[in-house]
Amino acid sequence: MSGVVKVIELVGWSGDSWQKAVDNAVTQAAKTLDAILGVEVVGWTADVENGQIVAYKANVKVAFKVRGSDDLR
Repeated sequence: MSGVVKVIELVGWSGDSWQKAVDNAVTQAAKTLDAILGVEVVGWTADVENGQIVAYKANVKVAFKVRGSDDLR
């Protein structure tokens, strides 16, 4: 078995939650990347204004198959 997986790092954000920030990153990545295999959350941050969180941010690594690596799941 052989194949190649590429991993890129993205930052997703949401005004609602960290989970939604991750979902947004994956949803947007899926618009231009084929065959996403998985995601790893590597960090959480937030923007704060007047003592309140106003934006949730998630740093994620997205793994996807490189074209021609069809024998990967």
